[in-house]
Formats: sequence, C-alpha cells, structure tokens
Amino acid sequence: MVDIVTKRNCVYQTAYHVIWCPKYRHDILTGLVAEEMGAMLDAICAERGWPMISKEIQPDHVHLFVSIPPALAVADAVKILKGTTARKLFQRFPWLKNRLLDGHLWSPSYYVGTAGNVSAETIRRYIERSEHVTKRR
Repeated sequence: MVDIVTKRNCVYQTAYHVIWCPKYRHDILTGLVAEEMGAMLDAICAERGWPMISKEIQPDHVHLFVSIPPALAVADAVKILKGTTARKLFQRFPWLKNRLLDGHLWSPSYYVGTAGNVSAETIRRYIERSEHVTKRR
C-alpha cells in the first residue's frame, strides 16, 4: 500500500487523505476541467517527489491520497496543491472566475486524515512494552 521511503536523514511511511472543495461547492470539476486538474495533481506530486497513492476528482470536491515527507507540514503541502491548481486552472479556463462570485477557486478549508498499516492500538501497546523494558534495566 504505502512504501517506506528512505531519505538521507529519515525513513518514513506516511499516507494522508486530503479532501478540498471549490468555493461554494460549485460543480465545476467536470469534463476538461477535471482532466486538467488530474494532470496537474499528477505533475505537482511527481515534481515534488510525493508518491500519489490515489486520486478522485468529483464535480464538487477532490480526494487525494498522497505520501508527504515529514519535513513538510501537511498544511504547506495543501497550500501548494490548492494554490498551484487554482492559478493554472484560472489561466487555462478563464470562465471559471466568472462562475465563482469572488474569484477564488477553492474553499479555504480542507480535510486531512492519516492512514497507516498499523492501528493506533498496536502502536500504543508497542510503546507501553518498550517503556516496561526500559524500566527493568
């Protein structure tokens, strides 16, 4: 599912489910706009070395399942994704600005959740066992 990534100073295995919507939840992510959005997300993630696990573009929201390095705040990654796609979509499809009342493509909010191969309960038990081993020494 999510590969372990080895960098010079860390090893990580992250998976973030990010969802965001167009302003006022307008159904604008259809047809060529949706295709272009998908291609842009592919390019941004590839350029930055963020493995994309999955993506789904619905008419009124975007789902992205992506691995982001721990050195980068998720909020900063979302800002990059939303900002870059908004700028490029407005350039490619100028009529989008007219469709949106205040000229902003994305709602300022977003959802992010984490996913992993190990449950929170398993991690808790591992930490508690490690703590008992340390205390016995």
